[in-house]
Amino acid sequence: MDSLRISDVVVAAGERRLVNIPVAKLTTSQPVLLPVIVHRGTRAGPTMFLSAALHGDEIIGVEIIRRVLKIPELSELKGTLLAVPIVNTLAFIHQSRYLPDRRDLNRSFPGSSGGSLAARLAWLFLREVVGRCDFGIDLHTGAVHRPNLPQIRTDLRNETNVRLAKAFGAPLFLDSLPTDGTLRQYTTKKNIPVILYESGEALRFDETAIRVGVQGVQNVMWEMGLLDRPPFSPLRAAEPVLAHSSRWIRAASSGILRTGIALGDHVRRGQVLGIIGDPFGESEQAVVSPTEGVVIGRLNLPLVHEGDALFHVGTFEVPEDAKQAVDQLSAEMRTRTGEEPPIV
Repeated sequence: MDSLRISDVVVAAGERRLVNIPVAKLTTSQPVLLPVIVHRGTRAGPTMFLSAALHGDEIIGVEIIRRVLKIPELSELKGTLLAVPIVNTLAFIHQSRYLPDRRDLNRSFPGSSGGSLAARLAWLFLREVVGRCDFGIDLHTGAVHRPNLPQIRTDLRNETNVRLAKAFGAPLFLDSLPTDGTLRQYTTKKNIPVILYESGEALRFDETAIRVGVQGVQNVMWEMGLLDRPPFSPLRAAEPVLAHSSRWIRAASSGILRTGIALGDHVRRGQVLGIIGDPFGESEQAVVSPTEGVVIGRLNLPLVHEGDALFHVGTFEVPEDAKQAVDQLSAEMRTRTGEEPPIV
């Protein structure tokens, strides 16, 4: 294998190096860096990127990458892994989704070398990392107070995306066209297969979401030939189930939401999902599901305003299959041994 030059650093076959790529400077003249762990095998193989914290408050992916980098089998890697646990370092430091100029990095692609700070970071990430890769996995979470079930989102028009989504092994996957300005819109145009893992919520760790993510990344590396699949690899709890569509159910009034509906619950059309009432017990309004499906995301904060997104319901050909896939995988991840002590 030839040496790989990233920024001004040359990484030879068989080496693992942390490359800090300069992005900009703070007002104190201290550098802002894009840290990339370059792990190269001694044998030829594909190049894969693994990224997290495009939104600085989405920290589950950071922990997933930390654990992936400790997998002993990486010593037998074929090809190259470019791991970027914190893409958006400034937002991460400030525990914020956004950069200091309030721009959303994942709405700023492909960026430019002479644009805003977000545009420059997007351009640099594409040039130094994504553009070198055959495929990638981008790790995300839900927003603050809005956790997601473990799920894969990708454009299923690309056959390799389908292969990656199924190999990852999250219980659910969604056919999701990319939004303007996102990393996935750029990679779709460039025909670089990318799947997006969504699980948990911003600024929180969730052990099940982390374990599903670590195992999913390893599953993809087996599938794509970066790692040799062991003869006794973990059995998949259930095959991933495809969501045909999804929709958010919103609050029709403001008040305090009381609900017994949890992530992963199977809900039916016409079912009362919760009650929104005022603090004084003078008025109440039911939140009714307009469709049958499985709750793949929901609001945890009971205080709601009219129009707030409350429940994200995915629709499936057989909703019971989706519910079963979620329950089986969650149970497996809770009981699996031989991993790090769980984070609570």
